[in-house]
Amino acid sequence: MGQAGMAEAAVRYLRSAGAAPVDALPRPELRCVREDERAPVGPTEFRRVLGSFASGVAVVTAPAAEGEDSPAGFACQSFAALSLDPPLVAFMVGRTSTTWPRIARAGVFCVNVLAAHQGELCRGFAVSGADKFAGIAFDAAPASGSPRLADTLAWIDCTIHAVHTGGDHLIVVGRVDALGTGDEDRAPLLFHKGRFV
Repeated sequence: MGQAGMAEAAVRYLRSAGAAPVDALPRPELRCVREDERAPVGPTEFRRVLGSFASGVAVVTAPAAEGEDSPAGFACQSFAALSLDPPLVAFMVGRTSTTWPRIARAGVFCVNVLAAHQGELCRGFAVSGADKFAGIAFDAAPASGSPRLADTLAWIDCTIHAVHTGGDHLIVVGRVDALGTGDEDRAPLLFHKGRFV
């Protein structure tokens, strides 16, 4: 399924689950990229230069959807506040992610903003195929029931509001239903030039 198909499937699911109305974007024109249209910047150079921008790190979690045994979660550094009124946030996820379909089925998620001492926790959520919640302390976020990880700087409990395509990623917009902070005196976990700082 292409990226437009994945976004449309998520929108169809959200509508069938009775979520707030979500409008799908028009289907992008799908065609091969011609040689004269190739990007002037290669992915290695793109990653190297954009790695100069330090970002916070979060873990996006969702409760186990019907028929699933465990909750879902993945490490994410592409998270941002989007709107104050209404309160919206966004995160970007690779369209090949195996965790994203589970979050889409749940229809809700919690963003857990990591503190500086949580690098190992982040690494655990960055791997694919493992039991990411083994030995991890969490409780249920109040609105969605998504895992709210212990000892984080902040948590943002959301309902999926919209899904947009963005190249090889999907842009997931969440409507904020509840949020809170932990120990605000702690430093955040930052990612810069391919490593935690």
